[in-house]
Amino acid sequence: MIRMVRFYIRLIKTPQAALLLFTAMAGYRSAGGNLGLLEIMIAMLGLLFAISGTTALNMVFDRDIDVVMERTRNRPIPTGMISPKGAFIFGSVLILVGMSGNYWVSLLYANVVLAGVFFDLAVYTLWLKRRSPWSIVFGGMAGAMPILAGRTLALGYIDWVGILLALAILLWIPSHILTLAMNHSRDYKLAGVPTFPNVFGFENARYFMAVSNLAAAGVMLAVFLWLNVSVSGIVVLLLGSLFLLGFSLRNILHPSEKTNFALFKYVSLYMAGAMLILIL
Repeated sequence: MIRMVRFYIRLIKTPQAALLLFTAMAGYRSAGGNLGLLEIMIAMLGLLFAISGTTALNMVFDRDIDVVMERTRNRPIPTGMISPKGAFIFGSVLILVGMSGNYWVSLLYANVVLAGVFFDLAVYTLWLKRRSPWSIVFGGMAGAMPILAGRTLALGYIDWVGILLALAILLWIPSHILTLAMNHSRDYKLAGVPTFPNVFGFENARYFMAVSNLAAAGVMLAVFLWLNVSVSGIVVLLLGSLFLLGFSLRNILHPSEKTNFALFKYVSLYMAGAMLILIL
């Protein structure tokens, strides 16, 4: 029983789900929300369930790709530990339960979360992932919805700060995705997935990530200034942004799997740090 629970937990990519939930909390705190504890808990759990259910359904839809790729062939569905039907039911129930809670708390908040589910499942996974190297843009839009949802939950409406925060996440995501795509390019070729690096070349992908990181840092700084974040918070963000650009330039000037993986690790640390400043 415990073993099966572990397999189902592996369906939801807990580190990814936790990071997205963290961005939602940062969005909420950035607006100084004053909802009751029960409403906040239901909203965050609802978002977590929606994210987790979406990830589980993605694994169902991508099971033919996962079985081909070395990086993903040991996931629960390709190994036969969980059936596609079981995973589909699991993911669907999570989304339904999560969205029910979200709609109970706030109609607008729930609609933003639902937009993220739609972009991830329908637009990214089912439509564009196997057709276009630009699918990362729409995957990024899905990843940007939690922080927008969190701020919307606090305000009761969508504002420009929320949109800019979502844009910062959207601009951050290419480095998170493309570094993996580069280090596993052979896998993606075998699976027939047209990733940006395989279509446009690794050098162009490195420049694209550097420009995207520069833009993400700029947008995040603009948000911090707009929100009157403390001087110490802005200094930390600036130092983190300098390191981000340093990692990006190093990846261009000294390209290797090692520098690529270092950038992959740092971009997550950078965004988590920026979110922590907003929360505090």
